[in-house]
Amino acid sequence: AVFPLRSLAREITVVSYAFHSFFPRCHTGFKGIWGSGLSISAQLGVRDSNEASWTQVVDVLEYMSDATTVPILLDADTGYGNFNNARRLVKKLEQRGVAGACMEDKLFPKTNSLLDGRAQPLADIEEFALKIKACKEAQTDPDFCIVARVEAFIAGWGLDEALKRATAYHEAGADAIVMHSKRSDPQDIQTFMEAWNNKGPVIIIPTKYYTTPTQQFRDWKCSMVIWANHNVRASVAAMQDTTKTIYEQQSLTAVEPKVVPVKELFRLQNDKELSQAEERYLPKK
Repeated sequence: AVFPLRSLAREITVVSYAFHSFFPRCHTGFKGIWGSGLSISAQLGVRDSNEASWTQVVDVLEYMSDATTVPILLDADTGYGNFNNARRLVKKLEQRGVAGACMEDKLFPKTNSLLDGRAQPLADIEEFALKIKACKEAQTDPDFCIVARVEAFIAGWGLDEALKRATAYHEAGADAIVMHSKRSDPQDIQTFMEAWNNKGPVIIIPTKYYTTPTQQFRDWKCSMVIWANHNVRASVAAMQDTTKTIYEQQSLTAVEPKVVPVKELFRLQNDKELSQAEERYLPKK
């Protein structure tokens, strides 16, 4: 599947995210899927600090890719090491039909960008640009996308540093730039987009500045919006509420109307295909 980066300059693309193989089947019309690092690590029960190995992440992505024809962009953290780790990751993602990888310019092991009061050391610009170049030269599928995520604002730097990094990664061959910010308003994004002047596609992740109307992102010529982690947060809220209710009431009566029927799980698992295959390939008694 081809991630919808090739037409980004024409119309903003809105992308939802997934963290296991059920969620790609719940994309409900989105043109792409974000393989969220925070959400995948949460599913595995570990912290978003590269505690899950890249091979464990790729295993999750293989199931996700098998479950959908919608293109998947992996949140690939820092590329799990230097240029050599990153380019090997690209090859393994291509083999599994993943459409692209987004790598951030921080040090391995990464620190989640939204954690309060944590140091966010950035990678050397030249080293990260060469990592992007290595990944682009390693890919064999011409449609595979390498996205460079700029963490300058997250680390407390200003517009000049963000522009310098974005320009270097764009010139190194990145198919798009993610400009990240954890402000509750979109000021970082607005000032960057005005200065960037549409040099190349820009992706944003408005987890913190979620009250900003999407039309403003269109007006600023943002190319893609990623809604990055709300499905897993919604899932946690639903599981906590359901578990609490069952424990307190010692009954399923109150929760049954609020959950999907078991048949919906069978549908998402594509059980119908197996039933048809059994009719075709198992001997008749």
